[in-house]
Amino acid sequence: MPWSKFDSTYSAPLTGRQISYCAALREGLDQAMGLDPRVFAIGLDADDKFGVFGSMSNLTHPERVLGTPISENAMTGVALGAALSGLRPVHVHLRVDFMLVAMDQIVNYVAKWEDMFDRQVRVPMVIRGIVGRGWGCGAQHSQTLHGWFAQIPGLKVVTPSTPYDAKGLLLASIADDSPVVFLEHRWLYKNMGDVPAEIYTLPLGKAHRLHQGDRLTVVANSLAAMHALTAIEQHGLDVDLIDPRTIKPLDIDTIVDSVRHTGRLLVVDYDFPFGGFASEVVAQVTERAFTSLRLPPQRLGFPDRGMPSSGVLERAYYQTPERLAAVMQRMIAGESVHADHQALVVPS
Repeated sequence: MPWSKFDSTYSAPLTGRQISYCAALREGLDQAMGLDPRVFAIGLDADDKFGVFGSMSNLTHPERVLGTPISENAMTGVALGAALSGLRPVHVHLRVDFMLVAMDQIVNYVAKWEDMFDRQVRVPMVIRGIVGRGWGCGAQHSQTLHGWFAQIPGLKVVTPSTPYDAKGLLLASIADDSPVVFLEHRWLYKNMGDVPAEIYTLPLGKAHRLHQGDRLTVVANSLAAMHALTAIEQHGLDVDLIDPRTIKPLDIDTIVDSVRHTGRLLVVDYDFPFGGFASEVVAQVTERAFTSLRLPPQRLGFPDRGMPSSGVLERAYYQTPERLAAVMQRMIAGESVHADHQALVVPS
């Protein structure tokens, strides 16, 4: 098999080669298509001149990039059928919100097929969704929803934060024999980073420590991880910052080990707060390391309401590195910030 030479621990060393997050996604997909003729991409406007915000522009095998009708549920069924037939489809959605129209296929078929047939068939399928705010798109086109997808048994959920991770995790997701929901925040697309030119994969379910510290554990993914890293570096904070890379499977062992050392936990999650990814991390840490906690664990993310269309309100809806730094500083100082969660989300 074309992917057999890459095991789950293979990764390439950093070389100093700088490309954008968007270019890393494009390179990863292009290399996967060159490596394996079974890999193809479909999706609404997947084949148009804009190339899915540039992430699929000028691919080497344009004959394997197929535009689809505005019928997400049916097209997800087509991709599922292709995967069951031995192909490796990458189904691209310009916004994660469009995946909601395909939830019957994703939840009832894509996610359940392997379990229903006792793993006698596999579903090597990647569903890419682009997430996040922008341009006053409003509540229906600005969601993230990674916590929601992670609740579904049978789905792996990947949320890369750096260009290096974007390429390595995309290649690993395409190589995986089970369905993967791969969510990319649009505000990361222009970020530059070190990305090797060769093909490499990163293991799904292994966290990455972005910054080492002793006073506070911060868990953050995707754009939240980059905002947290900016806050830590700008203010010189003694923080252990862990990017899970994949929220399902979740590398809870790395997180728990860090909390046992620092005694404090803050989860920054740019998603809805109720029953989400941050809640799951807090619950698992509390179950496994309760006696190590010196303060109540904290969550920081969106308000429990839809994204406003106003640009001013949209900016207030999201956290910023400055707000994150203020909360981190209070927790490092030993101050509990649990009493007024919503005031922390959108300060007056």
